[in-house]
Amino acid sequence: MQRVTNKCRSCSNCILLSQNTMYVLSHFSQPLPRLAFITLKDHIDNLVKIQSSNDEVLIIVAFLFVCVIISGFQRLRHKVGLILVVDEADKAPTISTSDGRRIVANVSDIFSCHAVDNPKPHAELEMLKRYGPNVPEPILQKLVAAFGELRSLADQGIINYPYSTREVVNIVKHLQKFPTEGLSSVVRNVFDFDSYNNDMREVLINTLHKYGIPIGAKPTNVQLAKELPLPEQTFMGYWTIGHARNGMQKLLCPAETHRIDIKGPVLINIQEYPIEKHEKRALNFTEECASWRLPLDETNLICDVAVSHESEENTLYVAACNPVSLYFINMTGKKGFFVDLYDVFPRMTSGIWQPFVTVAPLGSPLNGQVILHEEQSNVILLLDTTGRTLHRLILPLEEVTSKKSSWWNKEEGVRRTYKMCKEFSHKNWLVFYMEKGNSLTVLDALEGRTHTISLPINLKTVFLVAEDKWLLVESKTNQKYLLTKTAHIESSDSGVCQLYVLNEELPSTGFGVTQEMKVNIPHKISSDQLSSENLSSAVGQKIASPNRILSDENSYATIVVGFPDLISPSEVYSWKRPSSLNKPNVTDVAFYGMKKKTGTPRQSNCVTLIDTNQVVRILPPGEVPLKDIYPKDVTPPQTAGYIEVTDLQSKKLRYIPIPRSESLSPYTTWLSTISDTDALLAEWDKSGIVTVDMGGHVRLWETGLERLQQSLMEWRTMIGQEGDRHMQITINRDSGEDVSSPKHGKEDPDNQPHVGGNTWAGGTGGRDTAGLGGKGGPYRLDAGHPVYQISDAEKDAVPEEVKRAAREMGQRAFQQRLKEIQMSEYDASTYERFSSAVRRQVHSLRVILDNLQAKGKERQWLRHQATGELDDAKIIDGLTGEKAIYKRRGDLEPQLGSPQQKPKRLRLVVDVSGSMYRFNGVDGRLERSMEAVCMVMEAFENYEDKFKYDITGHSGDGYNISIVPINNVPKNNKQRLEILKTIHAHAQFCMSGDHTLEGTEHAIKEIVKEEADEYFVIVLSDANLSRYGIHPSKFAQILTSDPQVNAFAIFIGSLGDQANRLQRTLPAGRSFIAMDTKDIPQILQQIFTSTMLSSV
Repeated sequence: MQRVTNKCRSCSNCILLSQNTMYVLSHFSQPLPRLAFITLKDHIDNLVKIQSSNDEVLIIVAFLFVCVIISGFQRLRHKVGLILVVDEADKAPTISTSDGRRIVANVSDIFSCHAVDNPKPHAELEMLKRYGPNVPEPILQKLVAAFGELRSLADQGIINYPYSTREVVNIVKHLQKFPTEGLSSVVRNVFDFDSYNNDMREVLINTLHKYGIPIGAKPTNVQLAKELPLPEQTFMGYWTIGHARNGMQKLLCPAETHRIDIKGPVLINIQEYPIEKHEKRALNFTEECASWRLPLDETNLICDVAVSHESEENTLYVAACNPVSLYFINMTGKKGFFVDLYDVFPRMTSGIWQPFVTVAPLGSPLNGQVILHEEQSNVILLLDTTGRTLHRLILPLEEVTSKKSSWWNKEEGVRRTYKMCKEFSHKNWLVFYMEKGNSLTVLDALEGRTHTISLPINLKTVFLVAEDKWLLVESKTNQKYLLTKTAHIESSDSGVCQLYVLNEELPSTGFGVTQEMKVNIPHKISSDQLSSENLSSAVGQKIASPNRILSDENSYATIVVGFPDLISPSEVYSWKRPSSLNKPNVTDVAFYGMKKKTGTPRQSNCVTLIDTNQVVRILPPGEVPLKDIYPKDVTPPQTAGYIEVTDLQSKKLRYIPIPRSESLSPYTTWLSTISDTDALLAEWDKSGIVTVDMGGHVRLWETGLERLQQSLMEWRTMIGQEGDRHMQITINRDSGEDVSSPKHGKEDPDNQPHVGGNTWAGGTGGRDTAGLGGKGGPYRLDAGHPVYQISDAEKDAVPEEVKRAAREMGQRAFQQRLKEIQMSEYDASTYERFSSAVRRQVHSLRVILDNLQAKGKERQWLRHQATGELDDAKIIDGLTGEKAIYKRRGDLEPQLGSPQQKPKRLRLVVDVSGSMYRFNGVDGRLERSMEAVCMVMEAFENYEDKFKYDITGHSGDGYNISIVPINNVPKNNKQRLEILKTIHAHAQFCMSGDHTLEGTEHAIKEIVKEEADEYFVIVLSDANLSRYGIHPSKFAQILTSDPQVNAFAIFIGSLGDQANRLQRTLPAGRSFIAMDTKDIPQILQQIFTSTMLSSV
């Protein structure tokens, strides 16, 4: 008997089977000292057979870890006689589940089965830490999450191979031994076996990208926002705490203490929903870290966002108001929660009621509890998310106002608005007041008391600049006051607060002079001070003093040094805007093209990040200097707003676009009362923010420079260096040199790279000569070197006479090149390079053409009609009562499989613009376009009875450049090669510009002038439309302009995700992405099939 010597690591009583060896188990009449596994040829009569897919005897089976022997093992062995340890059950050919459930079902009648599943995520993470103690924990977390989802996909049957913990362990062990090798390349080694299957490859890459594993990314894919200089700081004057009214030093404000009237509790239903969080730095590094979607109804509106920071965990709270509801989620969790408060908040039985709810999370020991406040009805709710209960809190302010009659409101025509100040909600107290009211109510949630402070002024707004000092703004004059109080008002003493007038004085007036500066109402004031280092860096002088940072409509940021703690005058330093925000002459089109409603929105959308020395806010596009951010020939994208980052450390401005929401509520007027942008923001942590757009899309952003540098270093470490790949790097630079006259330049026999200058042909970033990335040259010339690109602004500054001379020289060179092409001998090797690349695709396309069916309608007699002329053949049927005995002329759909009476018409519109030649070294788009044209010319040969085709091009020189005329298609390889060379030459010598829209529109109008069975217009483009200000909606309109023409776009090149973003904005089924020529036949088959189905 042959025995296996591979013993189990956990015991000496059983032996494990290896993954690829076929063994069977034999029954023995006497107990053995250990289990024996023997080969099939030794004991064929005593087998327990499990049949595999290839008819081999497979007894297998496996668990991922060493076997676990229970305490009664000896008794079980002697009683039953057999114990089977199945290793790697999930890898067996007949197994589809990652834990071997199917094989357990198959052998459960013989064995008492116990499955050892994959470890739980937290256990797997702890195990990986042991294998890779020096591997960063964030990388381990990404691996655990990604492989967990891959196993789930295997259970669902989406992928075939259930990736187990063994693969993760191997990755971690490799990273531990080779820490400088990127995670991207290590992970790719594991999945290379499945990369041959495109569908499998796409699923794997999407899953890895979802969890931030940057497979396929390059270290140069960094797309951070452009930095603009911050204006110089201005010394604005002083804030002085002067005398109050009637010459008094201070004004006393009495305070009264009351118990809170609490209604409830009421049990509420908290619904749970899964979170599909996507890491956003999979292919490109940007400020955006991650995003996910809230299950928001399309009619609902986001009205407030808040984040609680407790126990090193951040919880996001999002309040919605139509209907009133609350969403909350732990930032590191995978589940979100939803509370529907539709039946809780009061609703008016008639009239328009647009509630506005703000949310304030409380702190320890009230973790998990939040205050919800509705500003019109002044309803205050306390929601306990842990206990799932709801209380209503009734304040004295609410009791007083509720006693007033409703007719008084109608007579005044003014709707009351109540506000909640939540700067210190993490310390469990909040402040409530009514606009134009004269009292403040402090709610102490922990003690269950309120303190009402009576004031001699009517309030416009309140800022809690410190626990015991508040900044008040009077409603009519916008006069500022400073209210001071004790930190905690004892319940036994009503307490007295002090009110001081705050004067704003110009620097030239000195102290005590009554001349004042222009009064500005702050949008946001910090409740804490900058550190001494940040303060000194911001104002440019070494200083240590109390301070506050604020922002208003006239400044990017303002620092008040000495406020609010010092009695002496506080210095005011400001970084002023060139124009005020929300000016009437600034037109901002938002909310589906409708103008914003006049009036101040409720949300200022501004936060101060003290640790990073930044003021961050969201602005509408109309308030952003788009001309300074984007080149002239680039149309700014559609956005929900721009994140304006004012960095007082680096003295820079950054504007980060927030992608436009996929859906917006139709309540545009209501939206405009909430915010002047389609997104709200809140502080996420000390160096980042979170935004929530009106479609429910949550995004996390890093804005702090130190955090961004650290994250970029970690991201590049995960990618590693791709030494086996040739990369063409484009570097933007300003040459600082003037142009003279265009020329070809000298030819370098050694083909050395030349940067700048105006001597050599084939250089980059220079002037006057033929090359790439420069200015003033006659035409493009790629010598295969890294491209140093000057700015578009410098290109635009070239004098018109130089541009004209360059164009004339380029045209002469192009005509000379055409003569050379026509006179040249046939180069079989050159043509074979293109033909061999598409030979299989040509065969596939010919199969498709053979199976095409007629679609053109013919005018015939339609029989069996209820109206029309009497059909002589149906007279007898009419006598028997049949109704359909008439016939009439009409268009009849061809029968399935009937031959075509007329050929179909195809016009291929090819992009031969300069960008095809310029970026061919990056992604091979020009060669791919030439391969596609070669494929069409070869495949359609001898199919003139079914298809008549022609090929036109478009570039900066025009929109209807004839390449292959309809009556002069190439007949042999030499003619086809001439056409390919012509395409290449035109892209090299043409002027910059784009005529995609004009070329497509002209093709659609021209193709229908000739009768045909069916019309097709296919546009090959490099998706570089945004560079020339072409909006996708205009392109979509042209593609669908004529219903009898089937117009489609195939994008064969893309910088970054240009093609994907463009495809999402075009009508479904009208655009395709083919980054490989072999995909084009399948795309054409899909196009032809879709037109046949559309007629059914």
